[in-house]
Amino acid sequence: MAGFLLSLTNISITFGGDALLERAGLDVEPGARIALVGRNGSGKSTLLKIAAGAIEADQGDRFIHPGATVRYLPQEPDFSGFDTGEDYIAASLADETDAHLISVLTDAFNVKPETDLSTCSGGEARRIAIAAALISKPDVLLLDEPTNHLDLPAITQLEERLRSMSAAIVLISHDRRFLEQLTTKTVWIDRGKTRTLSRGFKEFEAWRDKTLEEEETARHKLGRKIAAEEHWVRYGVTARRKRNMRRLGELHTMRRKLREERRPTGTVKFTGVETNQSGKRVIVAENIGKSFGEKNIIENFSIEITRGEKIGVVGPNGAGKTTLVNMLTGALAPDRGDIRIGTNIDLVSLDQRRASLKPDMRLADAIADERGDWVTIGGAKRHVATYLQDFLFAPEQWRAPVSSLSGGERGRLALAAALAKPSNLLALDEPTNDLDLETLDLLEELLAAYDGTLLLISHDRSFLDRIVTSIITTDPDHAGQWRNYPGGYEDMVTQRGGAPGIETKPGAKPKSAPKTKDQTKTAKTKLSYKEKYALETLPATIAALEEKITTLKSALADPELYERDPATFNKKASAIEQAEAGLATAEEEWLALELKREDLGQGN
Repeated sequence: MAGFLLSLTNISITFGGDALLERAGLDVEPGARIALVGRNGSGKSTLLKIAAGAIEADQGDRFIHPGATVRYLPQEPDFSGFDTGEDYIAASLADETDAHLISVLTDAFNVKPETDLSTCSGGEARRIAIAAALISKPDVLLLDEPTNHLDLPAITQLEERLRSMSAAIVLISHDRRFLEQLTTKTVWIDRGKTRTLSRGFKEFEAWRDKTLEEEETARHKLGRKIAAEEHWVRYGVTARRKRNMRRLGELHTMRRKLREERRPTGTVKFTGVETNQSGKRVIVAENIGKSFGEKNIIENFSIEITRGEKIGVVGPNGAGKTTLVNMLTGALAPDRGDIRIGTNIDLVSLDQRRASLKPDMRLADAIADERGDWVTIGGAKRHVATYLQDFLFAPEQWRAPVSSLSGGERGRLALAAALAKPSNLLALDEPTNDLDLETLDLLEELLAAYDGTLLLISHDRSFLDRIVTSIITTDPDHAGQWRNYPGGYEDMVTQRGGAPGIETKPGAKPKSAPKTKDQTKTAKTKLSYKEKYALETLPATIAALEEKITTLKSALADPELYERDPATFNKKASAIEQAEAGLATAEEEWLALELKREDLGQGN
């Protein structure tokens, strides 16, 4: 098909107060891969609904190429009139000859066709709705937060299938990695208007920041021009005793422009409230296990978590992530093994269902635990209304019920409530759900700077890579067993040989049969003398390189060095680059050898 498959032009819509969208646009060409981004409440979902024909705009035009089909996946699919997952998916068949694809897609997304839609979980509902959207084979596929409630295997499966589709795709998502890998064009909704970047999301954030900086510079120049004009109006016409009405009119126009300009939405201000420092050993678990019926969820897991560690917990839905964290924090007793919680621990938890947020409670009650309207943050007493403003809530919302909030607002409120409490141990279960990308940035900054210990359950790969120091996930070779891998998500995938849960998917390469004891002895021998020597000497090498880098940087900190002796400055700068490269190589070599030593079961 030539031209645009779908086009929205000059779209405006208002839901009371200011316009949500004002002359917004969206052009979808064949094969497009478009990321639709913007702050929570900016109108992303509304624009997608208008594109889908689910709602009508107050003004503007919607064009669909004759013969083109459009499929829309909302955040909350409507299963009215359908009993099972198979019924819902079958209703979306583009061709009856494709009926065999129902079992293919339900297998791929690990959901049973006979699933009762009235009692299914959020994850099951999302996977069924995705299967129905894919089986319809549309020309344009509109996806609103498709990765919500999905585990990592399902996200990977969805990425692969979307990448292979010929349909044009427009998607809203808070999952950076998902957007980076799929999109080639970005449409940004900002203050009611749309701006288009002809590149994928990977380059969007740098472009957005540059755009906002340029706006701020222009705003500053306009302010200075207004000040100059005001000075002329007051003092520059006294000689003639007559005002230049044209120039005065321009001043009024500039003032109105500055006054009526819609500024970017404020940023969330995260102020973590940390209490006294915990003991060095925060959690020690030895051979813990948990079973539900005959199924072993966790078996013989041991770990020692020390102060300041930031640990991610990942795995397929139902693997036992929440169960494991609940045991480690003392909320759930293990069936086997022993768990010791360290001294002086102040734990704050955030559950993914936000169960602490009751629909009829005020926002203030969620923050202050129904003990009034004041909280103490960083040693200062603050009214909940001002504290909530830090999380982008309007001043009058502190009296509003939780039931009046959107999904994104509920996510921000849950974070605000958790972070208002003193802690040195945070246990966060899917904290990124329903948060916009800017809020995610700020949450990352807070958690990266948090001096306490963090246990984080998340399916957001980019979020994990930016924060955690190690990953706990399922053992690929032994059901019910878990392992701790140093590094972030991508480090874990490399060490583990694949993402957790992927190896069990239909079509995955089957694992070789377990090796016998004699085969294992043949395949896995002791470390060589050279490897042992490297393990013993590399720590000293790493320490020496770190000390050298510190000394060189201290020398370069002299502000007069370059002017006094540019040759020495350049020599030391070059030496820093070489030392840092050597340090990275030494650390990688040590880590590889240490992992090999652990795999062989050899002592230190």
